[in-house]
Amino acid sequence: MTITDVNTEFANEKTRQLATARRREQAFQARIDRGEIRMISPDRYQVLTGWDRGEVFTVSRNAQGEIDGIVAQHGLDTRADGTIALYASSPAWHGLGQIIPGGTTDIDEVLRLSGLDFEVATVPALYLWNGEVREHADQRHTVRTDTGAALGAVGGRYTPIQNRQGFEFLQELVGRYDVVWESAGLLRGGKRVFISIRLPEAVTVDADGINDIVVPYVAVMNDHSGNGQFQCVVTPWRPVCANTERFAVRDAVTRWAVRHTAGATDQIKEARRTLGLSVHYFDRFAAEETALARTDIAVADFHQVIADLWPLDDDATDRTRNSHAKRVGALDDVFRTEAERVGRTAYAAERAITGYLDHIAPRRPGKTMTEEIARATAVLEGADDETKNKAHRRLLQLTRA
Repeated sequence: MTITDVNTEFANEKTRQLATARRREQAFQARIDRGEIRMISPDRYQVLTGWDRGEVFTVSRNAQGEIDGIVAQHGLDTRADGTIALYASSPAWHGLGQIIPGGTTDIDEVLRLSGLDFEVATVPALYLWNGEVREHADQRHTVRTDTGAALGAVGGRYTPIQNRQGFEFLQELVGRYDVVWESAGLLRGGKRVFISIRLPEAVTVDADGINDIVVPYVAVMNDHSGNGQFQCVVTPWRPVCANTERFAVRDAVTRWAVRHTAGATDQIKEARRTLGLSVHYFDRFAAEETALARTDIAVADFHQVIADLWPLDDDATDRTRNSHAKRVGALDDVFRTEAERVGRTAYAAERAITGYLDHIAPRRPGKTMTEEIARATAVLEGADDETKNKAHRRLLQLTRA
């Protein structure tokens, strides 16, 4: 018969728990020291490297101050079965969503896994007046045919472009029906959807120097709320996590959009010809980014670019000056991180600016949106594209100085 000393066993178990907690803390601190993550508030951190770059997560701690949980703030919709409305061909968002390693070519499978397997219909816009139900003849509502959830108010001529049409559009765009789908997902209850594919040829920035690989993607963003268009964006960008570094370059088209009308399908067919210039875009993109990567800049140069993008008036209030100082400090932090990886160059400066805009700059969410959804929507719609374009043009001037 074996006799167990419960006091000794308890002490041993506690020792093992403490050792595990120390290892978890050490591993977490090591990621900070390696520049993989950084603190942005006492309990919130941002990923700086890898597929999840830019993602924000919350660390919870127990009464002893030990890490006891990490929760990703993904901002994606949740399906009826409680799973995240996201399909991906590789792990992202801390492994959330439905992942098929290597991806799939099956549209039906992606529609199901991403939660996009519904259609959108329009129904009459009704209102109650003195006990009588009346119809607003010039307006209709868009609704999901699976749940009946209202998505938006639209005009009488509005014709939904269905989720499946987004997949078929991308197939026609690249001229292939064996396209491997990269990602697809929902935002705001299905009001906005995104679908992306990866183009086969990677883009290399400064092949003889930093040899930074940028993967080109083509993404479709569709809006069912009546507040946006069906859009296609050709860009070095991964919708679910990375910086949206799409810049206007010479002799290339990066964005195409069409309104939701009865003739939209015919117009979509014309997009293939328009977006055929995407190959020229990525060639030009690589050339311009390589020029930036080969241009060393001083911190003073970087601060001058910041001043051009966000000028500070001489009579600015103290509040405005404090906000400006915080912005400069945040940009300096990101620039230092980028400079350690690719050198103190105009390329690092550009990546610092895009990273700041996508993941750090204050973003005021709407009443029904979290901050993360607000950021995701801004990224998808290119809310900061003009600022990024201005930064790109300004930094290119330094390459010719």
